[in-house]
Amino acid sequence: MTKQIKLAAHFPGVNNTTVWSDPASGSQIDFASFEHLARTAERGKFDFLFLAEGLRLREHAGKILDSDVVGRPNTTTVLAALSAVTTHLGLAGTLSSTFNEPYEVARQVATIDHLSGGRAAWNVVTSPDAFTGQNFRRGGFLKREDRYARAEEFLATVRELWDSWQPGTLVGDKENGVFARDPGKFAHRGPQFDIHGRFTLPRTPQGQPVVIQAGDSDEGREFAAKAADVIFSRHGTLEDGQAFFHDVKRRLAAYGREPGDLLIMPAATFVLGDTDAEAEERAREIRLQQVRPATAIQFLEQVWSRDLSGYDVDGPLPEVDPDPDAEPLTWGRVRHEKDLLETARRWRAIAEEKKLSIRELVIEVTARQQFVGTPSTVAAAIDDYVQSDAADGFVLVPHLTPTGLDEFVEKVVPHLQERGVFRTEYAGPTLREQLF
Repeated sequence: MTKQIKLAAHFPGVNNTTVWSDPASGSQIDFASFEHLARTAERGKFDFLFLAEGLRLREHAGKILDSDVVGRPNTTTVLAALSAVTTHLGLAGTLSSTFNEPYEVARQVATIDHLSGGRAAWNVVTSPDAFTGQNFRRGGFLKREDRYARAEEFLATVRELWDSWQPGTLVGDKENGVFARDPGKFAHRGPQFDIHGRFTLPRTPQGQPVVIQAGDSDEGREFAAKAADVIFSRHGTLEDGQAFFHDVKRRLAAYGREPGDLLIMPAATFVLGDTDAEAEERAREIRLQQVRPATAIQFLEQVWSRDLSGYDVDGPLPEVDPDPDAEPLTWGRVRHEKDLLETARRWRAIAEEKKLSIRELVIEVTARQQFVGTPSTVAAAIDDYVQSDAADGFVLVPHLTPTGLDEFVEKVVPHLQERGVFRTEYAGPTLREQLF
């Protein structure tokens, strides 16, 4: 059976995906930018808009990373405002389970679900570093296993709060006034949280807002298989995508779930052109803008933990090895590489095989899944990934704010609709109805 493609739009700007120095790039803070991207996504019949959130400005060697856009407004506030200027588009926001509390997150997400008529989604993330924790009262650092233990109980507790208003609890009586019968009563006692009281909001239009989980680690995959509706992942090839897809889907049975209960939506970028060759050249120019010489050196220093400013970005990788015992030079960014010496060995092998300079290597190893070509070529490639079980859909990350999605909606979406793999109208008023 032909699968229907799921599409989401990521508001870019928290890393070097965005070419923020481009003259066509707009504000990362003005509400007009968020509104433009949301209206474009809704015009294209996308499932949801996705907002990331940073809890601390990233630093490199004691200075703010100039490859990052800073000053992002609060996620839930932006989503609440967007609920007033959209009617069907889902509204997904990232909220950390490490530095928030279940009651406040449950209330924030439920509020957006009520305001939007059932279009809220929460991207559950674990914040990994003590550097970020310094902004919070608890501060400190949680080991990986502790972060996921907290996240699992955090999500379970939030779900208990959402479910605390049973159907029929809210009773309307015009003569005696509106009252509720024993509403929102909850009590949770566990290793991470010991709370009891009454939840202030009735059951939301979706019953439970959609839950997204971002992570490629084994712990992240298991967490998503157990509790999430969507997993936001990253992979760069069809084969990698298929391996991830089948690994995550096979885990669902252990929790009494079916393969269709969890959607896999990797991040992806796109570049369009009148010809495939024109699109390839445009994509090369964009990546050079995204990975400027200083950006390439900074990225390499994250792994080497050494000052590499004296190296030629168009020359070979340093002969010296990373210093695994040194303090990191970059703070506030997730470090995916655990074994720095092994990472350096692998990168040297790639650079040698493909004859890559430092800058070219960084472009190679930081690339997301990218769809490049004419609108028909890109539509065919996206469809092939989904029908080949490499994904259920994609979270598209444009390189310009806020107009980067316009061309995709105008030129690629019609091709997907002609193929019969993407909706021409929304299925219903809630996000859960669109996704499932």
